[in-house]
Amino acid sequence: MGGFALVLALFAVGGSSADDTPWIDLMKPDVWKKVDARWIETDAVALDAADRRKLIASKVEGGPIWVNGPGRTANLVTKVDYADCEIEIEFLIAGGSNAGVKFHGLYEIQILDTYGKSADSLTGNSMGGIYPRARSGPPYGYLDDGTPPKVNAANKAGEWNRLTAIWKAPRLDADGNALEHGGVVRAELNGKLIHENATVKTPTGANWVLRNTGSGPLMFQADHGPTAIRKLRIRERK
Repeated sequence: MGGFALVLALFAVGGSSADDTPWIDLMKPDVWKKVDARWIETDAVALDAADRRKLIASKVEGGPIWVNGPGRTANLVTKVDYADCEIEIEFLIAGGSNAGVKFHGLYEIQILDTYGKSADSLTGNSMGGIYPRARSGPPYGYLDDGTPPKVNAANKAGEWNRLTAIWKAPRLDADGNALEHGGVVRAELNGKLIHENATVKTPTGANWVLRNTGSGPLMFQADHGPTAIRKLRIRERK
């Protein structure tokens, strides 16, 4: 077992447990820096029978489900910064839709409609993958494959998915250089293991040119396609 894997394994089972740390409910507007007015609160959401690339939802004030309106609303970014943390999210996407969860606003676990794809075709740009590094463009393009999920656990478009993930933040020196890389200690999608001790050496996507950060906001990407959320929570791990 390599040095990073050993660190993560100890982190997962040792003194950094979050079992006694309370969860913070993120399904509240006041935890985010800004919530686009086009988000819809509802109590039901479904694929549009006439166009599976769209979601149908009627506004219900105080409804427990959030739908990102036309599918291209501003991203959700928490007011609070987190370092080591654990998240749980339940989400639903339209056909071909694309979203993501970003630790520190920089390190992304991808959400994408990749139901039914073969295991050998998976990359970091698959449902549950750790997103690849990319050029900012033009043209936008990948510099690597990222880290694919171990299995394709994606449900069909229009069906709910449940993602849980434990994140270990990079350990940095006084100048911001990485003493230990960060990574995904463990992640499960729909009850199936998709990552374990997965190193993330740089921010993902075009952000890979930026410096690693020891903490930062949680971001939910909401500007790449119709998406619904019915549960999103986070807790610190110390």
